[in-house]
Amino acid sequence: MKKLYSILIFSLLLILNGRAQSVPFSFALTDEEIKLSKQQSKNPLSNSIIDIITIGDTIWLGSSRGVSLSTDNGLNWTNFYGQSDFGTDNVSAIGYYNGVFWCATARSTEVTGGSTLPEGTGLKYTTNFGATWTSVSQPLDHPDSTTERYGINTLQALPVTVAIQNLAYDIAFTPGTIWIATFAGGLRKSTDSGQTWKRVVLPPDNLNSISPNDTLNFCLSPVAGSFCGTGNLNHRVFSVIAIDDSTLYVGSANGINKSTDGGISWTKFNAQNQSEPISGNFITALGYNKYNNIVWASTWKAEDQNEFYGVSSSSNGGQSWKTFLTDERTHNFGFKNFDVMAATDNGVFRSSDNGLSWILPNSIVDQESEAALKTKIFYDADSYANNIWLASGDGLVKLDETPGQMWQGNWKIYFASQPLAADNETYCFPNPFNPRQEELKIKYSTGGQQKDVTIQIFDFGFNYIRTIIQNAPRKNDIEGQPEFWDGRDDNGNYVPNGVYFYRVKTGDDAVYGKILVMQ
Repeated sequence: MKKLYSILIFSLLLILNGRAQSVPFSFALTDEEIKLSKQQSKNPLSNSIIDIITIGDTIWLGSSRGVSLSTDNGLNWTNFYGQSDFGTDNVSAIGYYNGVFWCATARSTEVTGGSTLPEGTGLKYTTNFGATWTSVSQPLDHPDSTTERYGINTLQALPVTVAIQNLAYDIAFTPGTIWIATFAGGLRKSTDSGQTWKRVVLPPDNLNSISPNDTLNFCLSPVAGSFCGTGNLNHRVFSVIAIDDSTLYVGSANGINKSTDGGISWTKFNAQNQSEPISGNFITALGYNKYNNIVWASTWKAEDQNEFYGVSSSSNGGQSWKTFLTDERTHNFGFKNFDVMAATDNGVFRSSDNGLSWILPNSIVDQESEAALKTKIFYDADSYANNIWLASGDGLVKLDETPGQMWQGNWKIYFASQPLAADNETYCFPNPFNPRQEELKIKYSTGGQQKDVTIQIFDFGFNYIRTIIQNAPRKNDIEGQPEFWDGRDDNGNYVPNGVYFYRVKTGDDAVYGKILVMQ
């Protein structure tokens, strides 16, 4: 879901059957210590974008700094963060259905022993573009809620009584029902806008299907414990999509579950139970392309040595799967008509032939600032008309694509930054700065007047390192666009770790700032 002066990176680790697997979403990512109080902005409030939803000219973002909304195709943004409705929580999932926008929130919490774990802090929804929000508590069970009725069976069920590791990673909707995918809490649904939640029974690891008329005896439990002797990887849920009023796909740590009767009966597809299976059982994301009725899954390697990281797709409702992008770790999918986009750790792969071939953008360079996007890590993608939106760990990206030319057109990169307090101030971000992962952004102002600007980098002994721009005409106010440094000297070499200084000379005036390089 990267700011000024300090970087705080929290890796969210989930224990999968005794093994630690890294979740492809980090909620408490790099943020500025200085709080941004301004709600209206030309940019989203965070550079760590986790989810994107586009509805025409309306764009919703889920990020490390709450929710951002644009209703004019990205010209202006409203940011919901630091207010009573959101506080300083991160966003773990977003969803939209019939005019209602939902988001799930989370934070990193220190537990006994000094480690940190993710903690769900509830859900929120709005029916009026954020003018008002309704908050929903994180779903928790009563300690005595130890059984779950399923058809002719009364099953044991582990009551989830705390919010630690109990957070929503995905949201889906069917008429009158909201579905959330959680790790500790499993799959849950609500038919009263989140006032109450019901556990949804999925097959245990040793069964490939369940129906209400089956005679069953297992414990509904994502983890082992004193109550349930064993846990079920298939009850650890990370993704959910609804493709029509009654058909759902749910991704877990043991495969993909499908229901065609509104979540009552289920069939499971995994890497072991089909002749043409998915690549791996850890399902981090699901997507559905309505133009060609293809289901796409991010299928990560779980426990079996024959499994592998990749992307899996099915055009026949899960009866068989094709696998692509071997060894790529995909985080989510987006679609532009018949094209599929896979957001991965190595860029956004795009295919126009259902996965037979994939194309990456040659480069992503902002048309106005000429700044290049450094990161290769992307978390989501979406599109409307000729506009493609990409969520990265170092800014939001928009492409106004030339019709008929894949990945060609005008690029815009949105970098979150704080307005300067005064015209004679400057700052840079992220700081500390890793030049092998991103570019340094330097904010300054010319007082809204056009001046010739020179920016130079010096080492700790104030020895010259690099000139970023020299006598370049600029007209910046306190909210203006930054300049960029790639962390290299005049010879094209990355500078060593350490403290550096920069000087911004605007006309006859100069201001200075400090940079900490860590790589």
